[in-house]
Amino acid sequence: MNLHLICPYCQTINQIPGHRLSQQPKCGKCHGFLFSARPIELGADNWPRYLAHTGVPMLIDFWAPWCGPCKLMGPAFEQACKELEPKILLGKINTENEKTLAAQFGIKSIPTLILFVNGAEISRQSGAMGKQDIIRWVQDKLRPAS
Repeated sequence: MNLHLICPYCQTINQIPGHRLSQQPKCGKCHGFLFSARPIELGADNWPRYLAHTGVPMLIDFWAPWCGPCKLMGPAFEQACKELEPKILLGKINTENEKTLAAQFGIKSIPTLILFVNGAEISRQSGAMGKQDIIRWVQDKLRPAS
């Protein structure tokens, strides 16, 4: 099955066979790696494109630079990225710069993590978490119901 992935460098939509996700796929246009083991900075300019054209689940951290718990969780979120990619794409939305997006998603406290699958929100969690808690939370939410 082919998946769509957006290049974090040139924003090109790439079509990648699902079995190649773990082979460090590169963009067909700019040849940059589609996964960099770092969260992607998202905003009003690129968020709609990612939401509509990303073929893997997305975990988004809604945060602000003045937020103490956000600063504490930032490194853990980045470390979780290294373990969750390429099965999950991680991104960050700065609510200070992206007030409209924060309002659109009803962000009332930060940090808030929202997990999206096929463009739809499936779960959210507010409050700072460590790396292992982030990974466990995502895996639990993506685990098929028995």
